Amino acid sequence: MHVIIVGAGQVGSSIAADLAGTHDIVVVDEDGDRVEELTYSLDVLAVQGDGTSLSTLEEAGVDEADMVIASTDDDETNIVICATTRAVSDAFTVARVKNTEYLRTWERSERAFGIDFIVCTNLLAAESIVRVVGIPAARDVDSFAGGRVQMAEFEIPTGSPVTNQTVAEADRFEELTFAAILRDDDLEIPRGESVLNERDRVVVIGNPQAVRGFATTIAPDEPPGTAEEVVIVGGSEIGYHVARLLGERGFKPRLIEQDAERARQLAEDLPNTMVMENDATDIDFLEREHVGDADFLVAALDSDEKNLLVSLLARRLGVDRTVAVIDASEYVELFETVGVDVGVNPREVVAEEITRFTRDGGAENVAIIESDRAEVLEVEIDEESVLAGRPIHESVADLPAGVVIGAITRGDRFITPRGDTVIEPDDHVVAFLDACVVDEVTPQL
Repeated sequence: MHVIIVGAGQVGSSIAADLAGTHDIVVVDEDGDRVEELTYSLDVLAVQGDGTSLSTLEEAGVDEADMVIASTDDDETNIVICATTRAVSDAFTVARVKNTEYLRTWERSERAFGIDFIVCTNLLAAESIVRVVGIPAARDVDSFAGGRVQMAEFEIPTGSPVTNQTVAEADRFEELTFAAILRDDDLEIPRGESVLNERDRVVVIGNPQAVRGFATTIAPDEPPGTAEEVVIVGGSEIGYHVARLLGERGFKPRLIEQDAERARQLAEDLPNTMVMENDATDIDFLEREHVGDADFLVAALDSDEKNLLVSLLARRLGVDRTVAVIDASEYVELFETVGVDVGVNPREVVAEEITRFTRDGGAENVAIIESDRAEVLEVEIDEESVLAGRPIHESVADLPAGVVIGAITRGDRFITPRGDTVIEPDDHVVAFLDACVVDEVTPQL
């Protein structure tokens, strides 16, 4: 495909890097330095100019483009880019927006603004946070096969009962498969004798009950499900959506917002949330409201530094787990090193979503692990698949190392993959792939 990406910030650059190997990519940005940097770092054509200008889009080849992705930091600019593209070409248009009102308008009218697919930064970030609430020690959770299969990434906490156990000893759930162990920069495909260490990150695939059971096993002191007490700090758009989504799942979160008018509005809009008007760095207030008793705290203020401060303060008061919204991607690892349990970078979440959408090869759904270190794919098996009509131990022998068949669904039935399991056409397979074999293996599935 000929793909034009307008905006060479973190989102645009990340998408370009992911697609450059398989598509003809043109990146457009007004910033000459960014354009020059991309020209040298990626195998893409970079054009300096205003993406809302027809002449710039024509220079990028909009006439022959199959897809135009508008990924600047400005919602209105992205909408104009898509509308202009629609007026002069048949390219599929994708826009990134922050304001959920634009998303609602687009959902109601379909293809409003000339946009074929829209991704909302704030909503996606909130959904990413909410997925890990209620699942102890989870860092990332994704659903496949209509919710019958879950992939979850856990960090083994200090003092966990599974520390120093082998995978065979820790594997107590019939409908669960260990897909990978991430340790520092290494990725290990687990064997029965593989030993689990503190702070290892473990990727498992199974049915939702088994995933929750495993979560409780590795972190037995944390309450699973809606029993978790959640505190949200900051009534930003992300904070609002986290509270709203948690309320829909049966949680009764508390939300702290300093601005009086915003707090009043949130209290009206969030019937399942207790809204408290105060400064979240006021330690007397936090102690008076027993915030330290919370199981989970989400820091969704408007600055990375404030979110770090609030998260560390919460841990000091006794909160079990913290999630911080981090605007600067380079801070994510640093914040997690100094005490934030999970850092969520909204731009990274959006880049992954757009990359997932643009990925071809027949995958029904894709989850990206640890910023592209691995992928989990859901594939509907056809007669041509290397897996079709064969026991797994035979078909996997024809694939490179780094592939794990994590789950199979046949109609409404969940099937735990074993070596002698025969995969049939029309089965849905959820497979873990090391990033280094994705391009080779995906077409064979």
